[in-house]
Amino acid sequence: MSEPLGMRAVDTPAAPRPAGAYSQGVAAGGFLFTAGFGPQDPATGAVPEGVGAQTAQVLRNIGAVLATHGLSLRDVVKVTAHLQHLRRDFAAYDAAYREFFEEPCPVRTTVGSDLMDILVEIDVVARIPDREPPR
Repeated sequence: MSEPLGMRAVDTPAAPRPAGAYSQGVAAGGFLFTAGFGPQDPATGAVPEGVGAQTAQVLRNIGAVLATHGLSLRDVVKVTAHLQHLRRDFAAYDAAYREFFEEPCPVRTTVGSDLMDILVEIDVVARIPDREPPR
């Protein structure tokens, strides 16, 4: 299948492989949209213990997808995060999250969700600067 005009799938072995029919990320309309990533280590599949460690791994996974397009977490404009235990884990999640983002932080929505054997899942939207993306 060919990609629609103006839309390009992003793929990297440095992030967990999709578990279904979706791309790790898609670049379109001047933005890169990532899939929701869990905390699996892409090399081993291992999931760290605790929401802080899981949040850090998720953001490293997202960073790997952004890097394929020459971007970093500094280019992120929107974050959507799902926590298995919103009330219990928010403070630890937020503390780990703050280690990856500088002011001005992207806008963020954090919700409680029924996740499969993980504590956190995050997806982002990043702005692609006005330059030709790497191929």
